[in-house]
This record gives sequence, C-alpha cells and structure tokens, in this order.
Amino acid sequence: MSKLWEKANTKVEDIIVSFTVGQDYILDKELLKYDCLGSLAHIKMLRKIGLLKGKDFVALKNGLKEIYRQSLNNSFEINLEDEDCHTAIENFLIKKYKDIGKKVHTGRSRNDQILTALRLFEKDNILKINILILEIALKFINFAQRHEFIPLPGYTHYQRAMLSSIGMLFSSYAESLIDDSELLISTLNIIDKSPLGSAAGYGVSLPLDRAFSAKIMGFKEVHNNVIYVQNSRGKFELSIIHSLINTLSTLNKFSTDMILFTTKEFAFFTLPDNLTTGSSIMPQKKNPDVLELIRAKSNAIIGYYNEISSVLRNLPSGYHRDYQIIKEPLIKAFKTTRESLEITLFIADKFQVNIENCKNAITKDIFAADIALEDTQKGIPFRDAYKSALEKISNININFVDNLKSKNHLGAPGNLGLNKIKQNLKMALSDAKKISNAFNKTIENLLS
Repeated sequence: MSKLWEKANTKVEDIIVSFTVGQDYILDKELLKYDCLGSLAHIKMLRKIGLLKGKDFVALKNGLKEIYRQSLNNSFEINLEDEDCHTAIENFLIKKYKDIGKKVHTGRSRNDQILTALRLFEKDNILKINILILEIALKFINFAQRHEFIPLPGYTHYQRAMLSSIGMLFSSYAESLIDDSELLISTLNIIDKSPLGSAAGYGVSLPLDRAFSAKIMGFKEVHNNVIYVQNSRGKFELSIIHSLINTLSTLNKFSTDMILFTTKEFAFFTLPDNLTTGSSIMPQKKNPDVLELIRAKSNAIIGYYNEISSVLRNLPSGYHRDYQIIKEPLIKAFKTTRESLEITLFIADKFQVNIENCKNAITKDIFAADIALEDTQKGIPFRDAYKSALEKISNININFVDNLKSKNHLGAPGNLGLNKIKQNLKMALSDAKKISNAFNKTIENLLS
C-alpha cells in the first residue's frame, strides 16, 4: 500500500521509513476510533456541500464503521508500511471500495486529520478523568464525615504543631481535587474547538462547512484561524498535562501522608493486608507499594510535560514533523493519570483508623498556641501570652473533641462545611456524567 504523500518516482529506504514512522503505527491504535469518528464527520460534511454523492457516502460510512468496530476489539491492523492510522484507514477504504475510497481525503490534510483525532481523544479522556476525580473527592468527603472529630497531630516541618483531625485532613484532599477538576474543565473549554477543515494550515479552495462538522462531533466551536490550528498542537497538550500534573500532585500528597501515617512509628491508619505486598526475604513486611507507585507516577508525568515543552521550543508557525514526537508522551500522560485515579478510587476509603494511636499521639505541647490565644481573650497582649504559654502546659487538661469543635471559624476543624461540600460534589459529579453521556451520544449519532 502506498503512503499518502508518496509520488510515483519516490523511493524510500527501509531505514528512513522506520525512523520517520517511529512508534506511530503502534501508538495510533489509541487514536484509531477517534480518527474514524473524525472521518465520519468529514464525509457527512462533504455530502452536505455536494462533494460526495449518496452511494459513495454510504460506502465510505460503512467502511469507516467497520474499522471503528474493529478498533474496539483491537483487530484492525496498522502496519509499519502504513505509517499511521490515517493511511491504514484510507488504504482499507481504497482496497474495499476502489476509487470511492480515494474520496475520503477530499479537502483535508493529515495535519488536520491527526489534530481532529487527538482533540476527540483528549476530550473523551478529560471527561472520563474528571468523573474519576469527583468520585474520589466524594469518597474522601464521606471518609472525613465518618471520622470528622477523631484527632490527629497537625505537622509543620515534620514536627507536631497544632491539633488537627482526620476530618480536616481528608476534606483537604477533597477540596484540592475539586480545584483540580475545575482546572481540568477550564482546559477542556480552551481546547474544545474543531480543527477539521483547516487542512495543512492554510485553508483550501472548497466550500467546507467547518461549523457543521464541529457541531456533529460535539465541539463547542470551530478552531478559527487555520495557522493557529497547527500552532496549537503541543500548546494545548501542555495545558492538558499541566492540569493532569495538578491532579496527580493531590494524589501525591495523599499517598505520601498515608505512607507516613501507616508506618508503625505513627500507625494512625492501617492499610488492609490485601492492599499491601510482602518481602521476598522479610516475612513480617507489609509494604504500601500501591501508594508508592501512585507517588512515583505523579512525579513521572512531569517528564512528559518537559518532553513536549522541549520539542516545541523555537519552532516557527505551521506544521513540522517535530509534532509527531509529542503524541507518545500525551498518550502516556493520560494512561498514567487514569490508572492512578482508578487505583486511588479503589483504596480511598479502605484505610482502618487506629483511634487510640491517634489520641496517644496528642501531647500537651500541641495546645501551646491554644493557651496563648485563650489568654489574649482575657486582654493579655499576644506576645506576652506567647511567652507564658509553655509554662502553663503541664497543668492543662483538654478534651480533644471539645478543642476541635471550639475552632469554628470557616474552614477550621469545627466548621469544615462537609455537608455543603458533599452536596456540591454530588451536583458536580451528576453534571460531569451528563456531559460525558452527551459526548457518548454524539459518538452514537456519528456512527448512525
């Protein structure tokens, strides 16, 4: 089968083919179904503007739907000589429908074709990831409610500082994830533009209805300037991965805390035996490998960001083959994020709380700031109260729960607003599922 760009007199050595193709013919398995969807939108637009007749349209639609079905069970082959999914799709259609198959590429370039497949792939993944983020946040809030006033030492500089609680710790993870969700959806709002019809980045002399194809693919709008469509490649991917890094940074914080707090030195929490691993030499070991891998993956994703950022440096406007290199780190970033979120969702509420260990870790000095602040309410200047607080510690007897509840300004352990956060989370999760279902319905309509 020929390459899309190959001319009659072109001779390409195998080593050149292997180098220029790279891993695209493997990576494009991830993009195959989205490329089919973009192609279905394209031929529907060509039919609308009169460039594709009825029987030709039906043949191409049936062929693309056949490839789409094969993509779902990974049975469609993309070979090295195909280079990528775009050529493999076109070669399949030409082999099956002869000259009709050659019409699928009318008015477009591989440049806008790959961008369209990537945008659909990105949108689908963002919507699924956002649901996972909100589901984890809801689990954290539920865990916080069940253990709202169980005390924990609060730490600064790894030293005991002030009284905290399990409710406050786990609701902090939830609120962080809510922000991560908002950042991710803000990124989606920026990238939710259809690149289809921009061709190689300079438009074509055909009356393409770009608004129509954007609408039937479920994009918010058309990506307007066709040069900027090409220039957005990599730029949009960096914005996406930045959002994913933020999300995994929250998981990193959670994992690191739990690794620390499940050690025997702290033992505030216990991870069930079936969620730990053993040692090949030490029979007593129960290792939190799952948490360590979440932490590691959250750091590894930064490398994908840096990889894309490095490729983009000093490129002039327009398409460049350099862009091919950003596909792999993007796909890996999504895969890493989804895997990390899925395992976090599974383990988020499975920690056993060791209440007595939590209480025993609360030493009297942790209330020094409380003593000082109590004296200020009696009219003593804070700096004087600060100096005398340590002298009074040995004589105090404080009820942990009463102390937590007494701190009732907004966001303090006695006023975390968990019910309101939970209510808002449920609404956000419901909305996220509706948006994802609407996107799935768009895909069904494209295939109909």
